[in-house]
Amino acid sequence: MKKIALALGGGAVLGAAHVGVLRALAELDITVSMISGTSIGAFIASLHAFGKSWEEIRDIVFDLDWLDMTSLALSQYGLLSNRKIAGMVGALLGDKNIEDALISLSIVATDIGTGKKIILAKGDVALAVMASSCIPGLFKPVDWAGSLLVDGMLMENVPVSPLFERGAPSIVCVDLLARHAFKKPANIIDLLLNAFYSTITNMTALQTGVVDLSISPDLSEFTLIDTAQIPDIMEAGYRAALPALKAWLEREPSCF
Repeated sequence: MKKIALALGGGAVLGAAHVGVLRALAELDITVSMISGTSIGAFIASLHAFGKSWEEIRDIVFDLDWLDMTSLALSQYGLLSNRKIAGMVGALLGDKNIEDALISLSIVATDIGTGKKIILAKGDVALAVMASSCIPGLFKPVDWAGSLLVDGMLMENVPVSPLFERGAPSIVCVDLLARHAFKKPANIIDLLLNAFYSTITNMTALQTGVVDLSISPDLSEFTLIDTAQIPDIMEAGYRAALPALKAWLEREPSCF
């Protein structure tokens, strides 16, 4: 059985493509022995790390009430709270810590007080996913042991560094934005997402250039927040991952 380390990047609703990648891995009998995630990638990574199959994650994503994932927050730091995301993860996984995962799990967030990347490898997994998905300016930061944490996309949108630091021999990453086409924003959420993600694409390319395989699905026809296209986004992830993984296995059999 082939094993890899997998880094899942952020990209809001485009994160549904990660489910298609997990499907391709399962069909090729490739096991994930180590996984990391940022933002929506942290959500998918945590589910897989705690034993959820791609089919189970697909059903979870289909059943999500995407319009009910936030609530108002009375805070000088943000208009909304994404605490419901933590509640969702807790309901799906139970009261778990990151170190309890069946697959070694790392979640990337940003300490907005210091401007530094934070790699979360211990502690409440639901709170960690909430922190990694906390869009600054929109959502209230997450208090993590006295530090204010926000979305990890600001530091490392495709989190390959935690895998390198743990000595992963073969690293595959999924970059949701490498081929994404930004569109005119229709609302403030669109505007904020475009602003943040457009500034990090060049930095991400440098970070992912050192992995064994970078999968970059063509998601140019999809928006960052259109949930109606989730089935098509999943299929796009699968169509990109399957041939890329097959070609890599043929080219680099010594990696396993």
